[in-house]
Amino acid sequence: MTALLAATGAGGWILCLVVGLLPVLAFLVALVLLDSYKLIRFRAVVLTVLAGGGAAILCLLINAEISKRLSWEFSTYSRYLAPLVEELVKGSVIAIAVWRRRIGFLVDAAIWGFAIGAGFAAVENIQYFRILPEPDLAVWMVRGFGTAVMHGSVTSILAIVFLYLSDRYDSVLPHLFLPGWILAAGLHSFFNHFYLSPNLTTAALLVGTPLVFAVVFEVGEKATHKWLGTSFDTDQDLLGAIRRGQLSSTRIGGYLRKLKGRFSPAALTDMLCLIRLHAELSIQAKGVLMMRKAGFEPPPDPSIQSRFEELAFLEGSIGPTGRRALRPIFSMSHRELWQLHMLRGK
Repeated sequence: MTALLAATGAGGWILCLVVGLLPVLAFLVALVLLDSYKLIRFRAVVLTVLAGGGAAILCLLINAEISKRLSWEFSTYSRYLAPLVEELVKGSVIAIAVWRRRIGFLVDAAIWGFAIGAGFAAVENIQYFRILPEPDLAVWMVRGFGTAVMHGSVTSILAIVFLYLSDRYDSVLPHLFLPGWILAAGLHSFFNHFYLSPNLTTAALLVGTPLVFAVVFEVGEKATHKWLGTSFDTDQDLLGAIRRGQLSSTRIGGYLRKLKGRFSPAALTDMLCLIRLHAELSIQAKGVLMMRKAGFEPPPDPSIQSRFEELAFLEGSIGPTGRRALRPIFSMSHRELWQLHMLRGK
């Protein structure tokens, strides 16, 4: 097969490049299409793939420098140290996204992770394309269907584990990143050992990866649906009580009365306005997700920028102390903040 491809000249190289790049990108497109809530927009997917490519370039430089200093054999380095370095660099993109509240659910964590891995694998395979002396379809089958899919899969696992722990503990502290990083690096290292054979390892990956993602998507979509229903009802009840002038008879009204001695009437008024506006934006964000689930893309809201400017003004007006005082009233968990970023389109 190698001799045949070499004889075909440029055609053989083009076939190998397609085999090396197409499978992981096709898998990513399938994941995006399977996301019924359309949690990640196309532009964000493209930027995430590019970020993964940037991570690959950085790792090429880091790995070259470390290899030069340690003088390890290539196989030893690729099995033990390279997975730690590469998953740390790829995972840092995930960590920044979670910290900035750009990832809200397990489904978009899986897509974010796979997109980063796809970009990483694409750049890495282009680098191999440059240095390999002749086209070998068997090698590129392993790299395209095996190594590239592995990069996307393990980074998805890192993203899922980190988001799950961040959601559970409502924190993005570095120690919550460690379990996902160690698991991803361990799986990466296991793949690089090829305990079975490159072909069998690739085949096992192609069978196992869709099953894992099927479970993640099933669990993730159920959790999204449950959160939407529960949180939507809570926001509606709160907004209805404010609009009917019945907030004083609710638990929240009782809590605000306790704050009278600590804040001025003007500050309390701004707090009430902030609660109302936050509830309105939260309901609107959940409405967008419900429409996407039904197959519709709502038109842009021309007033959204001014409403977020009002939100920022009210938050600045009540100050840090006022914002801390409001925490028992409405959740500002990463998911609640994520929905505001999603609604604003940033």
